[in-house]
Amino acid sequence: MLAIAALLVRSGKALLAVLLPAVIWLAMFGGALLPPAGGPVELRVVTQNLYAGNPDPATTVRALAAGGPDLIALQEASGGTIEELAEELSETYPHHAIKSTVGLLSKHPITKVTGVDTGLDWTRALRAVVKAPQGDIAVYVVHLGSARINETETRDHTIDMLAKALRADKAERVLVLGDLNTAATDRAIAPLSELLHDAQADAGWGWGFTWPSTLPVMRPDHVLYRGFTATQAGTLRTPGTDHRAVTSGFAF
Repeated sequence: MLAIAALLVRSGKALLAVLLPAVIWLAMFGGALLPPAGGPVELRVVTQNLYAGNPDPATTVRALAAGGPDLIALQEASGGTIEELAEELSETYPHHAIKSTVGLLSKHPITKVTGVDTGLDWTRALRAVVKAPQGDIAVYVVHLGSARINETETRDHTIDMLAKALRADKAERVLVLGDLNTAATDRAIAPLSELLHDAQADAGWGWGFTWPSTLPVMRPDHVLYRGFTATQAGTLRTPGTDHRAVTSGFAF
C-alpha cells in the first residue's frame, strides 16, 4: 500500500523508503513463496485441533480420513469423542492412543503410550511408538498452553517442558503433531526448532496459516520432525472447527 502511494505521488524517496523494509522482509520470509522440491511420500500425517465447541467432530475427522493419511492426530476433543471416532474408523485405523483431550488414530500398530508432562494442570500431550513397516516412530500429539496478549508465560513454559522431553528422547525418528499455540516465526519456539525441523518450512508452499479457519492469519498448528525427509506439506479446511488441519508427507 505504501509503494502504491509512493507511485501515485511520484516520490522516489518514499519508494526507496518502502523498498528497504520490503527487501528485508523478502530475505526473512520470501523463501516460503518458492515451490518445494517435493519427492516420494511413504508416510502421510495430519493434525487437527477439533475445537471444543465442534457440533459434529465425526464429520471433521471423516474429512481428514478421506485423504488416507497413515496417522491422524487430534487435539481439543471433548470427553469420549476420540474413543467414538476410533470405533467408527476402526476398519481403516485399527490402532489408537488417547490421553485426556488429545489422541492418535493410526493404520499401523501403536505401543508404549505415555502421557507427556507439559506443566499444565491436566495432560494435553502424549507420546506413542508407531510401528510403521519401515521402522518405529516416536509420535507426540501435543496441545500446548494458550498465549494471550501480554500473557505468554504458560505457553512458554509448556514449550520448555516439551523441549525437555524431546531432548531426553533417543528415538531415531520423531514426529511432533499438534497445536503449539506458537507461530514458527515466534522467538519463543526456539527450544523446539533447535531440536526438530518444520515440515511446512521444508516442504510446503506459502506460510500454511491455519487460524482462524475462515480467513487464517496465523499458524499455531505444526508438524515438526527428525529422522525423515519432508516431501509434502500443506493445510486442509475441514468443517466444524476454527482451525485448519496441517498435512505432511515424509520419505524414510
